[in-house]
Amino acid sequence: MATATVSRKTPAAAAAQRGRARAEVSQLQTFVWVGKDKRGTSIKGEYAAKNVSLVKAELRRQGINPTTVKPKGKPLFGSAGKTIKAREIAVFSRQISVMMQAGVPLVQGMEIIASGQSNIRMKNMLTAIKADIEGGSTLHESLGKFPVQFDELFVNLVKAGESAGVLDTVLDTVATYKENIESLKGKIKKAMFYPAIVLVVALLVSAILLIFVVPQFENVFKGFGADLPAFTQMIVNASRFLVSYWWIVLLAVVGTIFGLIFIYKRSPAFAHFCARAVLKLPVIGQILHQSAIARFARTLGVTFRAGVPLVEALDSVSGATGSPVYNQAVKRIREDVAVGHQLQLAMRQANLFPNMVVQMVAIGEESGALDKMLFKVAEFYEEEVNNAVDALASLLEPFIMVIIGTLVGGMVIGMYLPIFKLAAVVG
Repeated sequence: MATATVSRKTPAAAAAQRGRARAEVSQLQTFVWVGKDKRGTSIKGEYAAKNVSLVKAELRRQGINPTTVKPKGKPLFGSAGKTIKAREIAVFSRQISVMMQAGVPLVQGMEIIASGQSNIRMKNMLTAIKADIEGGSTLHESLGKFPVQFDELFVNLVKAGESAGVLDTVLDTVATYKENIESLKGKIKKAMFYPAIVLVVALLVSAILLIFVVPQFENVFKGFGADLPAFTQMIVNASRFLVSYWWIVLLAVVGTIFGLIFIYKRSPAFAHFCARAVLKLPVIGQILHQSAIARFARTLGVTFRAGVPLVEALDSVSGATGSPVYNQAVKRIREDVAVGHQLQLAMRQANLFPNMVVQMVAIGEESGALDKMLFKVAEFYEEEVNNAVDALASLLEPFIMVIIGTLVGGMVIGMYLPIFKLAAVVG
């Protein structure tokens, strides 16, 4: 009896394939060409390929007679191109979904999108994906060779769309999902950036006062011949220390920041502790809670609507919440669902999701419209995040004024206290 063998890629083989794909992208070079079309009109453009011969062959295939093909000149400050950003992937998702819905073949759509890229790395990646599809690979296999840009969730959704024969619909859903997620990330960054930058500016102003302004006052104080007030003496001592040992303070601050980042990335327990501490902050913690719930609901709704089984969908969702606390909670939910528990029961046991969210999931499970309920949850909490971010600036303004007034105003008062004391004595 003949036995059929099924070859399956080992993790090492898959990693080697991804390495070869990245190597292919790094070997691609952008060429500038000039040629004439069938009417004799002179045209020019750019094309990414491994060598000049391939560029000429591709141009002739398109009916263009190349007269000049040469490598594109490198910019003065490097030519590697900018890092591919998540927003560029979101734009690509929308572009390819529109192309497919318009009936443009996938390979031709990839070529059109690649030709319009200004980021060399993005252009080379899309050119490599196009070449891979021309070689017989499916879209999800080609995207899977670039896990940094196309995560497991993205690839699984595309795979589900290809299997069901509704790739254009799924790509449209993926594009909307990526746009919503990036918009939500932008709002969260905006909420965090404003107070952080104001605090940094306040500390810089305080450091400048201590290093350059306070020493000038100290020289004036020496002529008084009297003891300084305790508050003024404290500021003078801080100024002396900062002037003498500023490099130690700078090294300590930089070392602490990099040390915390290193430990955060290496220690899941520390990352979980920090995430839980941030979630307990009054206003910012609420925004992060709502953001995590919105991302959980939208991601699970998209994967479930695409036909991915619930347990597999939860695998992808765990890494998309943006919070180690919710990440761990979703993994526990997945384990409970895998042994037969209802999703709403598993979510209730996590003690992170509001009762409204659990109830809507329960209604969705009972009515067979889980994806619709999840999208409604996502829309509600995305709107809540929008409102919270808009309100955050007005809430923080008085708080920030208090911080700046305490730091800067306190030093100004401390410097003028001896002068006020002297004036009282003279009077």
